[in-house]
Formats: sequence, C-alpha cells, structure tokens
Amino acid sequence: MAAITLKVNGTTHTIELEHDRVRLAEILREQLGLTGTKVGCGVGKCGSCTVLVNGEPVTSCTLLARKADGAEILTIEGMADGAVLHPIQEAFLDAGAVQCGFCTPGLILRTYSLLRAHPTADDGQIVEMLRHHLCRCTGYEAILAAVKLSRERMQSA
Repeated sequence: MAAITLKVNGTTHTIELEHDRVRLAEILREQLGLTGTKVGCGVGKCGSCTVLVNGEPVTSCTLLARKADGAEILTIEGMADGAVLHPIQEAFLDAGAVQCGFCTPGLILRTYSLLRAHPTADDGQIVEMLRHHLCRCTGYEAILAAVKLSRERMQSA
C-alpha cells in the first residue's frame, strides 16, 4: 500500500491507497466525504466529475489518485466561503441553470477555470468549454446564460 498527500480545498490530507488503481473521484467521495464530485459516465466524457487539480480542470473519474500525489485540488465544496456562495454558484442559480444538479459542480468548476484564465471569454470560448460537459436537463441555454452572467459578475467583483 502507498500513501499520497493531497491538499483539498485548502486542507492537507494523507491518504492510504488500497490499491494502485484507485481513482481521484473515489478518494474525494468515499474517503473525504466530498460528494459534490459526481461520477456520471466513469470514462471522462460527461464532465460531471470535473475538479481542479493544480488549477486545471480534470475529470477525476479517470485520474488515478497516485498521479495526484502532492497536488492542490479544488472541489465544489471549496468554492463557497462558508455559507456565502461564490459568484459563479450564484449566477448558476440566478440563471436557472441548475435542474437535477448532477452536472452542475463540474460545470461550475470548469467555468471558474475558464474565467480565471480568460476573464473576458467570448461566446466561442464559452461554447468550447461547454463541449466538455453533458447535461440532460437544461438544453444548455440556461447554462450558457449562467456562464455569461458569471463572466459579468466576476469582472465587476
């Protein structure tokens, strides 16, 4: 058995891996209790399990936990400041982009990553970002509106 160290939402954790093939999503959900990270397809195609690893969006259902050793990870639970939601989380609620909510954490984290790198992201960049996510509820119009609203709020913050 090997141990890895992860800094998740600002807190350092040492995790004993049961085997070499444990995925990061399993560690986050089962060992750390961070169930906001959803596993949809299990093969990295739907985006529901997206978290930020060293600031970059990663599908945690495909990343072996051992490869994240020493990494800094941000999950949806780390976005809010206590009971105060992050402006992106608020924008998704205000735009009605949250229906079943299964894909929402991954979408919010990828939106955060996009707007950190490109604060004035244009519609093309937003649509390109959205292609990494599947949503069966919204038809994407509300999600597109939420990302644009997030962009506005992040620029004025």
